[in-house]
Amino acid sequence: MRRSALAAMSNSIPNRFEINSGGSTAGAADTELSTLAPATPLANALGERFSQRLGEYRGARTPEVFSSAPDELAALLTAAGAYDLGWRCFLRCTGEDRLRWLNGMVTSFVTGLEENTGCYGFVLNAQGRIQGDLDIYRRADALWLETDHAQIAALTAFLDHYIIMDDVALEPQPGWTAIGISGPLAAEKIAAAGLPVASSPRHLVEASWQGHPIVGVAAHSPLVARYEIWIEQENALDVWGALNAVGATPCGSISIEQLRILEGTPAYSVDITNKDLPQETNQTRALHFTKGCYLGQEIVERVRSRGNVHRTLSGFVLEDARPTAKTSLLADGKPVGEITSVVRVSLQGIGEKVVALGTIRREALERNATLTANETSVSPSRLPFDFVNNAVQP
Repeated sequence: MRRSALAAMSNSIPNRFEINSGGSTAGAADTELSTLAPATPLANALGERFSQRLGEYRGARTPEVFSSAPDELAALLTAAGAYDLGWRCFLRCTGEDRLRWLNGMVTSFVTGLEENTGCYGFVLNAQGRIQGDLDIYRRADALWLETDHAQIAALTAFLDHYIIMDDVALEPQPGWTAIGISGPLAAEKIAAAGLPVASSPRHLVEASWQGHPIVGVAAHSPLVARYEIWIEQENALDVWGALNAVGATPCGSISIEQLRILEGTPAYSVDITNKDLPQETNQTRALHFTKGCYLGQEIVERVRSRGNVHRTLSGFVLEDARPTAKTSLLADGKPVGEITSVVRVSLQGIGEKVVALGTIRREALERNATLTANETSVSPSRLPFDFVNNAVQP
């Protein structure tokens, strides 16, 4: 039995986005999209006092900065920073066939999930090209899918197309939003606020807070501990205030973008496109090679059996900030890749660095080719960035 979610998605935005957040250069602002992008539930709750601080991030408008981007990044890396996650959206996947059906639609092992655990995966087309990415969590009565506001409409439509004779329903959850907390003291601050703390990565815990349902999630964290608090949107401001009250530093989208790039986590429509193959993204956490058939699997398996792909996602340290997103990487005057995201960061005890994500041909890495972008020296770096140990590829 097919039950469609498309009618409920009629007010969602297209599957594309650009970010215009000061220190980040993930693309030029898109005028049409900026006009359409909604404010997040927390941004609305914060009111007019913060309206001038809003900028577009991942398909929604959210505060760009609360104090200063360097101070906020320092909190995220060394203490605890709280931030708006209202640019993430939820889909609830229900029905008797939900596990089998979704397992056949994504690159990760959904049927292998235990209750209250999650995974990250790609959605591919029949040619093995990435159509979107999402986090998947198995709860008692449903699967919850989490993805960016920028891709929710197109991804929902794509998935809905493949619900044919299955007892599956995709139900948008516009009444729910999320707040993130990152840093070595994040768990301590969450507990101090009386909020639920998930015990291990990719796990969630359901609870009640001040009489309201709430979910605590331990999220993917390649550099610092990251947590999410899922709440009904009318409670977003109360949770935000509780975290601020126990010392979690309010952080805006500029510092969150800086942290994302330092962690080496690619964003769909910025560092990953619908022309990319999964193995080109360097996100092995999204792939499961023994789970059985899924859409696009034949191409993924063919790539695996033949060995490495010709290009890969990499980190880069730039001599200066002249290169922007979409700047070509050159070796011996010839294009070998492209910068996709770049930020200037100020790191305690280290100073300013210009760091970037991008794609590059593997052979250029393997032969230690001298790289430039817009006449700027470029050095490949392992991900996440580690300036203490100065880890450099290959």
